Amino acid sequence: MGALMPETNFKGIPASDGIAIGSIFCYIPTKLEIPVCVAGSVDEEMARFAAARERARVELQGLYDAIEKRVGKKEASIFEAHQEMLFDPALEEKIREFVEIGQTAEQALVMATEELARLLAGMDDELFAARALDVKDVGRRVLRILLGFPDTALSAVTEPSIIIAEDLTPSDTASLDPALTLGFITAQGGLTSHSAILARTLGLPAIVGMGDGLLDNISSGTFIVMDGRTGEMILEPDQETIARYKQIKTQRDSLLQILKAAAEKDALTANGRRVEVAANVGEASSARDALEHGAEGIGLLRTEFLYLEDTQPPSEEKQYRIYREIFEVMGTRPVVVRTLDIGGDKPPSYMPFPDEMNPFLGWRAIRISLDEPELFKTQLRAILRAAAGYQARIMFPMVSDLDELRRARDIVETVKRDLALASVEFAADVPVGIMVETPAAAVLVDVLAEASDFFSLGTNDLTQYTMAVDRGNAKVSGLFQPLHPAVLRLIQQTIEAGHTKGKWVGMCGELAGMTKAIPILLGFGLDEFSMNPRAIPEAKNLIGKLTDERAREIAGQAMSFGTSAEIENYMKGILAAL
Repeated sequence: MGALMPETNFKGIPASDGIAIGSIFCYIPTKLEIPVCVAGSVDEEMARFAAARERARVELQGLYDAIEKRVGKKEASIFEAHQEMLFDPALEEKIREFVEIGQTAEQALVMATEELARLLAGMDDELFAARALDVKDVGRRVLRILLGFPDTALSAVTEPSIIIAEDLTPSDTASLDPALTLGFITAQGGLTSHSAILARTLGLPAIVGMGDGLLDNISSGTFIVMDGRTGEMILEPDQETIARYKQIKTQRDSLLQILKAAAEKDALTANGRRVEVAANVGEASSARDALEHGAEGIGLLRTEFLYLEDTQPPSEEKQYRIYREIFEVMGTRPVVVRTLDIGGDKPPSYMPFPDEMNPFLGWRAIRISLDEPELFKTQLRAILRAAAGYQARIMFPMVSDLDELRRARDIVETVKRDLALASVEFAADVPVGIMVETPAAAVLVDVLAEASDFFSLGTNDLTQYTMAVDRGNAKVSGLFQPLHPAVLRLIQQTIEAGHTKGKWVGMCGELAGMTKAIPILLGFGLDEFSMNPRAIPEAKNLIGKLTDERAREIAGQAMSFGTSAEIENYMKGILAAL
């Protein structure tokens, strides 16, 4: 970045919607310098490390408790993972190796965490890169304790501010007071970075990936305007710009309140056809948030976080309690529970995974469940028990052929028989369906309908597999086009084939909440749209403006184009006219 001029504009990646206007707080972590000194004995240095590690564990437990109370268990689970990293035998062994060659506990800790972080960062996967940041965060916490520094973190923020940082670790964001945080802007990070996820959870505007040098010429106290919808940041805005953005913010906030109030009603097209609008959630607190935004059900209950937050598989009782709480929150509304969806890109620590060139095409999701039947049965027992008295549906991910589906359903029936023989209360009539996220499943819907009670389109992976593009690879991310004609044809084909067989067809991918896609999907005849809870009010409003006939006309015209760019441009015009 060069010298700043009045009203200088910059653009990053829009990560969380909203406008913030105010002074910035530049967060630059305390520099931890290791003093030059002679190391003690191996036992003495390892004892110092053990004492600092225990104090770090206490700090992390405090952070877990605070975040769980503030935003929920799922968001707090990162600090359980950090505690597990603290006591990782591989980390302790590596530290001991360095201590045994004469390093102090501080030196050994830095060398060990940097080595482990490099190993993770070298893996060409965004999730592993995030894990590398976690390792550094844990190492920095222990090092700070060893050096005798207090845990200041972001507690220095004492008045409402927009936080600007190189990046924000989970420990950084945990110490933020939401009442004093107007928004986040980071030089690094992407849409799946911790700060972006937390901003969306708290409903704060966020911009990420602003680029190197963000902090070079900016100081705390600088007045800015940021727009998390467009990714724009304006430094030293003039009064006209401030007034304009205040007006935009007021208009957006007013519209959101109107839409939220209207969203309490069922979604209906302009000609009165009922369309279900549901939410994608991960735990009870986000289910409550979904209800506040007008969700008519849960179209995707993610369960993988249960398997990733611990050092062993979740017990049947733990899963039962969590599922039951979510069902209770939703009451009589339907809840679609997706069974275990993990793979080599997000492996649990207790399960050995093979080295795979492309984990998205490897051992994952339903393939793991079928190969690990006891793990699968434990989850199914918990779901069926928790679903007693509620409207639950079970959904299998990554199904690609009828044999997989038949085998999975056979296991469901076995579990039901076992529960009945044990006189355990369970839901006996839970519909069972699949996610359509492989091209194979999309073209075989008429065949899969034999054993599937419903279908739900997972457009994130369907787009990835159809376009042969890794959505986590920045070099080809431009090819990830959910509105590509090929993807839309598969979606239309899935809906039509499902309806021909008398099956309900929904969608739980990101596309379901995109306003530019909703008219097309409505025209295809999609039965259910499941999305991020905060997207629900606007989606319901848009659905209410369209008749089925008009939606079919829009879909037909969109399908006449040969490129995603043409479809995008067409939809911009449609939305502007509504």
